[in-house]
Order: sequence, then structure tokens, then C-alpha cells
Amino acid sequence: MGGFDWDLTTGTMTMDEGALTVFDMRPDEYDDDPATLGARVLPDEGRRLDTLVTHALKDGSDRYGAYFRIRRRDGSQRWTHTQGIIHRDETGRPRRILGIIRDASEELTESAARLGLDEGRRKRTSVVESTTAALAHARTVTDVIDLLNDSHGLEYFGATSLVMGLLESGRIHLVAEGPVGAFVPGTRFTRVDEPYPMGEVIRTLAPRFIDSPEDFARSYPLLWPHISGLGITSAAYLPLIAQARPIGALGLLYSDKTGFSADERNLLVALGSSIAQSLQRAMLYEQEHDLAEGLQQAMLPRRIPDVPGAHIAVRYRSARLGRDIGGDWYDVIPLPGGRVGTVIGDVQGHDTHAAAVMGQLRIVLRAYAAEGHNPATVMARASVFLHELDTERFATCTYAEADLSTGVVQLVRAGHVNPLIQDADGGCRKLAVEGGLPLGLSAEFGRLDYPVTALELDPGQTLVLYTDGLVEAPGSDLDEGMHWLASLVRRGPRDLQQLADHLCDSVDERGGDDDVAILLLRREGAYFPRPGGRLQQHVGQSDPEALSSARHMIRAAVKAWGGGDRSDEIELVADELITNALMHTDGGAIVTLRMLEGPERRLRVEVEDRSSALPRRREAGDAGVSGRGLLLVDQISDVWGVESRGSGKCVWCEFGVNPVYTDRT
Repeated sequence: MGGFDWDLTTGTMTMDEGALTVFDMRPDEYDDDPATLGARVLPDEGRRLDTLVTHALKDGSDRYGAYFRIRRRDGSQRWTHTQGIIHRDETGRPRRILGIIRDASEELTESAARLGLDEGRRKRTSVVESTTAALAHARTVTDVIDLLNDSHGLEYFGATSLVMGLLESGRIHLVAEGPVGAFVPGTRFTRVDEPYPMGEVIRTLAPRFIDSPEDFARSYPLLWPHISGLGITSAAYLPLIAQARPIGALGLLYSDKTGFSADERNLLVALGSSIAQSLQRAMLYEQEHDLAEGLQQAMLPRRIPDVPGAHIAVRYRSARLGRDIGGDWYDVIPLPGGRVGTVIGDVQGHDTHAAAVMGQLRIVLRAYAAEGHNPATVMARASVFLHELDTERFATCTYAEADLSTGVVQLVRAGHVNPLIQDADGGCRKLAVEGGLPLGLSAEFGRLDYPVTALELDPGQTLVLYTDGLVEAPGSDLDEGMHWLASLVRRGPRDLQQLADHLCDSVDERGGDDDVAILLLRREGAYFPRPGGRLQQHVGQSDPEALSSARHMIRAAVKAWGGGDRSDEIELVADELITNALMHTDGGAIVTLRMLEGPERRLRVEVEDRSSALPRRREAGDAGVSGRGLLLVDQISDVWGVESRGSGKCVWCEFGVNPVYTDRT
């Protein structure tokens, strides 16, 4: 007997000398990694033990116990028993497991003796029990086949060779055979009406026990010449029946016995029934998984558009549970003026309703963005739409609108996880984006003001958007997952498509079981804006963050569009127009920057408000602290003016940019 201490935070498991002795392992062979013990644990036993521990961690249990078999250094098997006590923190999250491991071979032997079982019967019973336990964890047909083809599978059955066929459109498809060399040429596909034992048991739905070589040769003259050299002395062919219909057949061939007792026949029939049920469950799982994945993929964009100035990679990984249909989605929306909108989101729940809501949200977000609304308005309208659907679901989402010519990215976050930024040198960090309530909830509680965070994405930098399934894992919190992801991106491949694959593959290694959507946007360096470049942003009253974001947008746009020598002048005039609109009207302002192409490139600044009162220039006086705004605009800009716009007005001004202007006096 020995003890172990398993730190779930670091993943290390410390084992004392007694525990290592049970595993027949020297101290210098063990590196405190539980995976190292996998070399000693039988494959099917390891899967069963992993499932037991995982369920105990998830369902709030404080302890667990299990018997399982290990293989010693000399190849012999030994029954062992483990017990663990789970320690959780104040939030109920498991942090540590303390336990024991002990040799249970003698205990189980004595138990079998007390039950009066002879060794032969005990071994035959063990075949059914161990196989049934292993098959319980097989989720796909491939899992079942791998179990039967396992190098120790024939050892469990006590047979010399094994064959299994599945019924497909009236033909029997041989899907498993062992050991290597036992396959009979020409029998990969056979008809049910051909004179082979598998076809017979499928036709009659009854097992066929062949007691001797003579019986085999007499009953199946076409097959016997091909297998007589294997030394077969008896065989058992079992129909695999699920819900009263045949789905295949299993054959077990023996070289050390003749005849089958009534007890052996009953056990083998039970074995066939167990395999049939597992196969049917696996087939249903694969059908449901394919249906779920197909439905999810149908609702995601069929292709990602080419975006000049950017390289984009997207991935979707479905949940590990077959029936689960997730609400995770991504989208890429081309916008006028060299801009692109990117969306990542997650609807609450894992069912067809979540997928349906996701599909509708993706459509309306795309529509609102294409209409020209700023990111905050896009998110607010999507929240109202979801609330008016009268569904109990909410959704988290991040919407980012990027101008690839300037590198300006405006982000809005609705209850979603923060994105990451990967620098051109490979470094990675979390991007703190001020957020609002999830979509649907913000409309329900009347909190539709979504703050906009602006940043500059330099050439070579990558915006990393993802859903929480990428960073959530059993036994770890969100911050740990964020640190893990940042480290993963730093160490990952530089190629964007390879990086996206690497992130998805790492979810399985970490143990994540939720849907995952990923969107990576990398700004390229060699991109120049098309004529008519345009940026627009809404600035609300009493919103200093929006005013600061607008200034940031103006500065980056002037720099990217070749007006760097006049950037201070343009920023000063734009700031004056915005401030006037906020101070002298009852609402916010909409700031628009345009690059006008012609004989001379000109940058135009427009500030719209909802007041129809026209601005007027007035003298400030010697002691005045205001009144110089329009005078400043008139002196610095090349030309300016005012236009009526239906329910309001637009004050505009233009600046010639590139070639460089000299002294304007």
C-alpha cells in the first residue's frame, strides 16, 4: 500500500515509495506526471478510471474508489484498488486529491473463492465483465473496433483469433480481425446468403457453436481450407442484435479447446449482446454527432471573404458530446471604405434552440453593421432584437470594426471574454476591453449603452477573438485559462492557419468539453486605402471615453492617410467641432472622416448633430474664454461650411494633404 498527493492546479501527482511499488515502478522512472503511470494501466481500465475521477470532480463528490488492473514489468497482471479524497476550495472547485493505492489481487482471489467459483468460470465471467466495462466508454464504432483489435483483446476472450462484421445494405463488411494474418482473402465483403458462418447467424438470429475441426470442415467447406492452417479446434459465431434487428456478427476461434459447456455458451451470448448494444450506441452517437455538426456548420459562414490588408483564420470545434449543438459563432463582414467587421459570440445553451437563436443573431448583426451603424449601436440593436424574440436565452458577443488602412480598431464587448493581441514578434497579452451586459439582458434591464474601446493594430499584429470554451477547463478558473491561452499563442506557429489549428487541437489536450469558435485577424503591412476611405464614430454627451476614442481615430487616420504634417491642425479643428456640438446641442455627435480623391488629395472632417440652429462666429473679447471656436476653424482649415441634414446639420471642413504644406501665413 502507498499514498499519493495530486495537485489539480499544477497537474503534478506525488507518489510515495509504497505506491510506486504497487505499480512496479522505480522512483527514477516516475516524474510526478500522472500520464507516466499510463504505461502500467491496461488501456480499457485507464479509460474507465479517468471517467470515474472526472465524474467525481464534476458532480461535487468528496471521494471516490475503484478497482482496476495494471500490467507489471514482467507482463503479468495485478488487480489494484485506489481511494481518493477530493479537497475543494470555498467556491467548490476541486484543488487537490489525497489518496491511497494498494495491491488487491489477494483480496479478489479470496472473494472469488468464497463465492465458490472455479478458476475457469471466474475467467470466463471476467471476460464479459471486463469487456462490458471497457465498451461502456466506447463512443464511436472505431472505439469498439479498436477495443476488439487491441493487442490484449484476444487475451480477454481466451480466443486464438477474432473476426467481426457489420451489416451494410445486405452485405457483411468485415471491420475487425485478429491477430494479423488471420484474414481470409475475399471475405472483406460477403453477402448474407453466402455459405459463411457470419451470414448464417445473421439470417437465423441464433448463435452457432462449432465444437470440432470436423464440424467446421463439414459445415463450411468454402471457409475451412483457408483457416485450417491456423490450428482451429472450435469456434463461436454470435449474431449482434440490437432492438430485435441484426447489425452484424462476431466470431471467436479457439485452438486449445473442443466443445462449449452450457455455462460458456450463456456467457458468450451475453458477450455478444453487450457488444451489440455498444455498437448500436456508437452508431447513434455518430449519426447524432454528424447531424449536430452539420447543422452548426450550415449556420456558420460558408466562406470567409478576402479582406485587403488583412489575413483572417477562423475555426469551429464542436463539443465532445454527440447530441450537443452549440450556440458559438463567428462572422466576417466586409464594410465600405476598406473596413471590416468581425464578430465572435456564444448563445446560452447547447441545443437546437441555441443554434436557431445563433443563426438569427448572426444575420441581424451582419445587417446592422452593413447599414453603417457604429459598433455601439450595432450591439445595442442586436440586444433589443434578442430581447424581442421572447426567448429565455442571452448571448455574449464581441464586435470589432477595423479600418485596415489606418489600423484603427473599435471594439464593443457584451459580456464576452476579453480578446488577446499578438504582437509582430510573437508576444501575446490580454486586451482589456470595457464591456456591457450580454445581448438580451442589456435590453431587459435598460442598459443599452455599450462603451467603445479604440486601439491601433500595427502591421503584423493579430487580434485574437474566441469563445470561452477555449479557456475553460475542469479544475481551473478563467484567469488561469487566459494565461494558458496567451502562453499557447506565444509558443504557437507564426502561420495564422497553423496557429488556429494549434489552438483547436490544444483544447482536447487540456480537457475542454465545450464548443469553441476562434477568429484571428492579422493586419498586413503593404496595404494602401482605396479612394474614398471613410471612418465614422458616434460621440455621446457626457461620455469622455467616446471623445477620447474619436480623437484616437482621427490621429490614426491622418497618420495612415498621409497627412502627418497636418495631424495637429486636423485634430485641433475636429476636437473644436465635436466640443461645440456636445456643448450647444441636446444630443451627441457623429464624427466622419473622408479622404476625397481628385487633382489634390483632401481630408474632410464632418461633425453631425441633431440641432437645426446654425453656428455663428462671434468675438470672444479680451477676457473671454470661449467664442474663438469658429474663428479657429476658419483660420486653420482650408475651407469649411455648414449643411442642413434633415433633423439636424453637419459642420464640415477640409484640409489638403500630401504634398506637404509650408508656412500658411
